[in-house]
Amino acid sequence: MLDELREEAIVNKVGGRFKLSTLIQKRLVALNGGSRPLVDLKTDNKLEIVIQEIIQDKIYLDSSAQLKITGEETGGGPPELDLTNL
Repeated sequence: MLDELREEAIVNKVGGRFKLSTLIQKRLVALNGGSRPLVDLKTDNKLEIVIQEIIQDKIYLDSSAQLKITGEETGGGPPELDLTNL
């Protein structure tokens, strides 16, 4: 699982290490907040789930660094968490 994070392919897929860590963090927050996994894995390890979602192009960061789910309409789905006032 952590081997995928060492691969340059996943880093390049999301546009760099900073964007990768941001995407992972935002998706982990969403999963911990009750979002359902977008991949079917036989694990409870949320980091493994997020990595597979990235590899399978299920999630990405938009131009304003917001977590987006592939195929999701804007305005649909669960609301984004506003972490700016924490």
